[in-house]
Amino acid sequence: MGDPARSVWEDIMKLLVNAAVGLIAGLLAVTGPAHAFPDRPISIIVPWAAGGGTDAVVRTFAAGFQEELGVPVNVINRTGGGGITGHSAIINAEADGYTLGAASPEIGLYRTLGTADISLDDLDLFSRLAIIPAGVTVAADSPFETLEQLIAAIQAEPAGTYSSSGTGVGGSWHVAAGGLLAAADIDPQKLKWVPSQGGAPALMEVMSGGITMFTGSPVEALSLIEAGRVRTLAVMLDERSETFPDAPTVKEAIGKDWSYANWFALVAPKGIDAEEREVLYQAAARANARPEVQSALKERGITPVWDEPGEFDAFAAEFTTTAKSVLEGLGLAKN
Repeated sequence: MGDPARSVWEDIMKLLVNAAVGLIAGLLAVTGPAHAFPDRPISIIVPWAAGGGTDAVVRTFAAGFQEELGVPVNVINRTGGGGITGHSAIINAEADGYTLGAASPEIGLYRTLGTADISLDDLDLFSRLAIIPAGVTVAADSPFETLEQLIAAIQAEPAGTYSSSGTGVGGSWHVAAGGLLAAADIDPQKLKWVPSQGGAPALMEVMSGGITMFTGSPVEALSLIEAGRVRTLAVMLDERSETFPDAPTVKEAIGKDWSYANWFALVAPKGIDAEEREVLYQAAARANARPEVQSALKERGITPVWDEPGEFDAFAAEFTTTAKSVLEGLGLAKN
């Protein structure tokens, strides 16, 4: 017969071991998900329609983002109200790390224009993903060979003689045009702004002679430039564009400092857990740096960018201040 005391002791040890294993398993079950974030699909809300510039940038980025995160990343288009519907949806989303958003310059204009009481201050700013520069594009048969000639003509002739388009009144490309004229010491209201539903209809007006110029991005006119139907007189950048190396900067063309670009940014509702935010930020940085993401954007003439922590916040503050000043000069500021 075995030793009864030893048998009891072995039974007690087995119970203790099983209890310990159960406790550890329980702790892992509780703490595991925090270390496994994210463990389900992530959504990125885009305030603009599928097929547009913001949508194209975000879908390109999202393909790399989901590879870095190991979970699906779904792009959701929430259109309406000139971007107000989508931007508001991002601001009001649950801050659980599973809903992010794509912001565009319009979010920095709404409050000044009085169209919506939302701004970049209402968002957690991760980074810009890409930019496309504004430019001055005219028809191939335009009498203006240089930006200097065009600016001189606008200065000399009565208000409304020359016109431009690219967005609605007070839209991002309207700000680009207004800022250019202000930098050239011309009243921005001398240029007639013809509202349009984007670059394509505006460029058609340029080619037909309906308007003088297009102050949206030459990227939107790339195929027309290559076909010889329009010409870009200048780009609104600090340095020449790799995509349009023959187009001078505004500084080179007229000796004035003015740069402006549409930007596409990754943002989130405020309040995301700090550790989860860091996971998302680092994965997003790696995604935007992936060769296939970089090349896909550059093939479209889009310039990939990435902001280090704090850089986008500083840029956003400067952008909002500059845009407000331009809108005031255009007589469009309500706040």
